Amino acid sequence: MNNNNIRVGNLFGIPFYINPSWFFILGLMTLTYGGQLAFTTQLPGIVPWLVGLSASLLLFASVLAHELGHSFVAISQGIEVKSITLFIFGGLASLERESKSPGEAFAVAIAGPLVSIILFAIFTVIQTTTPLPLALSLVVSLLAYINLILALFNMIPGLPLDGGNVLKAIVWKITGNPQKGVIFAGRFGQFFGWTAVIIGALGTLNVLPFGNFWTVLIGWFLLQNAGNAAQSAQLEDKLNHFSAAEAVTEESPIVKQDITLREFANNYIIGKQPWRKFLVTDEESILVGVLEVEDLKNISTHLWGETTIKELMKSYEDVKTVSDTETLLEVVKMLELQKESELAVVKEDGTLLGLVEKKGITQLLQSQREQQVSQKQPQAMESSFQKSSSSE
Repeated sequence: MNNNNIRVGNLFGIPFYINPSWFFILGLMTLTYGGQLAFTTQLPGIVPWLVGLSASLLLFASVLAHELGHSFVAISQGIEVKSITLFIFGGLASLERESKSPGEAFAVAIAGPLVSIILFAIFTVIQTTTPLPLALSLVVSLLAYINLILALFNMIPGLPLDGGNVLKAIVWKITGNPQKGVIFAGRFGQFFGWTAVIIGALGTLNVLPFGNFWTVLIGWFLLQNAGNAAQSAQLEDKLNHFSAAEAVTEESPIVKQDITLREFANNYIIGKQPWRKFLVTDEESILVGVLEVEDLKNISTHLWGETTIKELMKSYEDVKTVSDTETLLEVVKMLELQKESELAVVKEDGTLLGLVEKKGITQLLQSQREQQVSQKQPQAMESSFQKSSSSE
């Protein structure tokens, strides 16, 4: 189980999951289509329902093929596909990372709809050129229609749909900023989401001749995902405007290698922030080692006055570092990828600046937001004063 999803197996080495909501939509589609066949055809007994079930399963096979289209192109770009999941609104291929260029992002996004168009063409050719039994003919006709709808619907230019990802890639290409692409496509997704919700609500109330409760659900799905994508992109855009050096923790745990353990305990431990380890530098502030505070217990206290940090420190090879000019967006990605809570920030010449921590990044963004709010307040007061003066 993964987030309540049921692991079915692997497809071409990709973990394949089914969300419990899929069983609901499978049953609903089987009953709906089977009922239509029972009412409009002369198929005997339970045959309409068996045809309905077969059509529903083949429909989701088409959705699966659609997601495999995205996945194969992503894999060709060296991107790991973590999983493919079928759920109530279709399918989702979860990728390890984004494409490195707008062209590659466009290729991944368009691959799914292209697969659906190819399937539409195949089923249409079969339908028009091959004599088939009634039940099979109806299924092939439905699959052709559904794959066309799947391609067209997914090309709506708003996230999280494929068309939104195509739009994102285009804006990324024009602006050179992937986050702007996500924000732009996310706003479009929210627009289409609200449109679907309103149309669905009016259709449900019989104000409009089209639209129903499902339209409302689809709109809600678009709103949630498009809004989350836009918010995430806005945060990433902010992180892109700061460097690792700007988020270095004040009074980072750094000590010189030549001081004694006694000096270290008096000046850095007693009454100070309880760091578990300290980064050790030489006289030029170059990182040379790391000191675990716990290791002080291995040295008798009466020797602390004559034992230096250099004699107790360990190699700094295990210390994860990042360049001082690296953007905070890349820093956050490194922290998540390496499952670390902090990184040592170093300059090009090896000079250690300090630690960058997750909480430090959060505090920097919060400080920046508060600063923007404080700058807007005097402007608002000035505008209000000007209006009051003009009215007099």
